[in-house]
Amino acid sequence: MGSQIRFDLRHLRAFIAVAESLHFKKASEALFITQPALSRLIKSLEDEVGAELFSRTTRQVTLSEAGRLFLAECQQAFTHIQRGVQLAQRAARGDIGRISIAYNDFSINSALPHLLEVFKEQQPAVTIDLTYMPSHVQVEALRNGEIDVGFLFGPLHEDGIDTLSLSTERTVVLLPKKHKLAHRRSIRMEDLRDEKFIIGSESGWKSFRSFVFDLCLKSGYIPQVVQEATSSTGILSLVAANMGISLYSESVRNFIRKDIAIVPVDSTHAAIETVAAWSAAYQSPSLRLFQHTMAQELARLRLAPQGAEPAA
Repeated sequence: MGSQIRFDLRHLRAFIAVAESLHFKKASEALFITQPALSRLIKSLEDEVGAELFSRTTRQVTLSEAGRLFLAECQQAFTHIQRGVQLAQRAARGDIGRISIAYNDFSINSALPHLLEVFKEQQPAVTIDLTYMPSHVQVEALRNGEIDVGFLFGPLHEDGIDTLSLSTERTVVLLPKKHKLAHRRSIRMEDLRDEKFIIGSESGWKSFRSFVFDLCLKSGYIPQVVQEATSSTGILSLVAANMGISLYSESVRNFIRKDIAIVPVDSTHAAIETVAAWSAAYQSPSLRLFQHTMAQELARLRLAPQGAEPAA
């Protein structure tokens, strides 16, 4: 058991203010306290921590290595405290009647629309806030309590986040109609070794980019990326313009384009999973209702006769 902590939030706020501005006068003004009072707080904190957090000269203030490490943990602690306040406030008011949902490109063209339709029929009084958000951004938003549930690229294994697998789709190759591979029944990843790839940008498609690169690396090559796009529409347009080929989930068949060929990838590794994810720390009443709808629909689809129409 470590020694008892004898500093409080006042000390941490003072430390963060100085660490971010690296200027005692500016930090004291931002905190509305005198500079000597701020110096006393920092000295008291350093005594309790047992390390110098700043290197001071008459002209400059810099973070020591101990201070740099301490700052990262303090910032994370304040994030958790703020999130705890938000969750407590939501729990106190019941938080029923509204649910915030984030989605990525694949889910909005696959499982999510059907689930939203069923949920609205069952719970017409619950307001749904929908936000487009890349998969990797959703994870942080779930941790910070900014969204109730995310629909994102799976599988996802993150501490503090629970998931439910919603759908698994084949990966397909998008090709210009006149491409030499466009009339194949399936395409091996090895067949794409010399192709020019169009891929989603790092900012919006980070998770799927990793998946695509992994598929190519398993086939012995690094994809030659010649164009990047920020949206599904951009990817489709670049393929149609004969700028290259791309990979996508089979949900792309919901886009009707006569100038693009869609051919399944022949690979045991080429399955695209969509999962629903939420924080394990707190589920609002509205989220629990939505979870029930998801479980109900998944059970119905499993019991549906083979060949029955899947969730849209």
